[in-house]
Amino acid sequence: MVNALKYDAIIIGGGPAGTVTALTARRYYPDKKILLIRNVDKSIIPCAIPYIFGTLRSVDKIVTSDEKLLRSDIDLLIEDVVQIDKEKRRVKTASGKEYEYEKLVLATGSRPAIPPIPGINLEGVYTIKKNPKYLEKMLKAVEKADRVVIIGGGFVGVEIADDLNKAGKDVTVIEMLPHLLYLNFDDEFCELVERKLEEIGIKFYVNTKVSKIIGRERTEKVVLSNGEEIKTDMVILATGTIPNVELARRAGIEIGKSGGIRVDEYLRTSDKNIFAVGDCAEKRILFTGEPVKLMLASIATAEARIAGANLFELKVLNQIRGTIGIFSTTVRGLVLAAAGLIERKAREEGFDVVVGHSESIDRHPGALPGASKVKVKCVVAKRGEVVMGCEIAGGASVAEMINMMGVIIEEGVTVSKLINMQIGTHPLLTPSPPGSPIINAAVDALMKIRSG
Repeated sequence: MVNALKYDAIIIGGGPAGTVTALTARRYYPDKKILLIRNVDKSIIPCAIPYIFGTLRSVDKIVTSDEKLLRSDIDLLIEDVVQIDKEKRRVKTASGKEYEYEKLVLATGSRPAIPPIPGINLEGVYTIKKNPKYLEKMLKAVEKADRVVIIGGGFVGVEIADDLNKAGKDVTVIEMLPHLLYLNFDDEFCELVERKLEEIGIKFYVNTKVSKIIGRERTEKVVLSNGEEIKTDMVILATGTIPNVELARRAGIEIGKSGGIRVDEYLRTSDKNIFAVGDCAEKRILFTGEPVKLMLASIATAEARIAGANLFELKVLNQIRGTIGIFSTTVRGLVLAAAGLIERKAREEGFDVVVGHSESIDRHPGALPGASKVKVKCVVAKRGEVVMGCEIAGGASVAEMINMMGVIIEEGVTVSKLINMQIGTHPLLTPSPPGSPIINAAVDALMKIRSG
């Protein structure tokens, strides 16, 4: 029998979810022995990957330090975990070593979704992996390439396209849905980013699939569903991610409908001694309770704080009633952000909603330096008048506006309450007091409800 090193808590995964779980657990349980296991030498900032190609031109600049973990007396092991034994409460690594736990946290993240396209395995086809060594290889390939095709027009695909364009590359984006960013924004907001990409010379196709990738030893061109062929030196797959749950599945831990590990409100799995947080854990949407695939570091770290605090006893009440989904992105100064349900999704779900609109300038007067036009769309339930969603386009000020709207949506604030919200303003920092685009969008929605 293999002698196992004993730990009070073991966390598998060293991304944002795993790291925050470990640090939170240390704060609440200073006497516990904690081990974090990850399978890469260095952790990175996942959301910064699109910016290594033209803005940073370096992988090292998105690497995070292990200093906090080590300073917090958290043991760190670089290994692959290959097995979980729930009965013995042990994990086994690829080297054959075993580690015993009282509580286990799965923060195994997600992996790229690979579409079944002929030629997908050719040299020169890359996915988006959270692995520094792989990204270094990818960056070197980008530096040698003149033409790049990106398959997938979601956030990652659009952001990489923008950054590659900054690096002087000829970029084409292929998207199978009706618009770029279609899953997260209504059509009129998608069109804003599409116009911006056209302005900077990025080509894109929508309602189009890649039929195959052609090349002798490496990729040479892609063939589209419309029969068109595009020559390219490199293909980047930005086709989304899927929860990395195989370790949990092999251990007999229950997997939910969405493909993530099924968890309760305190992130406990079907085994009471095992938790799951981050991309590998199933989420449920706030308004319907239905399982949903939402993989954001902001959600992952919120879950990690709940799991870490409650590993050994319930110390912190979980007040998250459901996942909202708060998104933001930027392309050459245009910022798009969304929280909650967009109009299209709300109507698909059968909600009876009205939509409030407003446009403003985020400085007063608008002649001040740095001023940007702001466009707000607010989705409100007719009955109950609760704010269900918001989309905003504009400049850098949009980022914090959408975070505020996230709180408003999660707390079930009505438009009647929102229009009376007390706000702080300053000419150089905000829209004018009477020009608040969020409040004015709420007023517009309320007037539509009252007149209907």
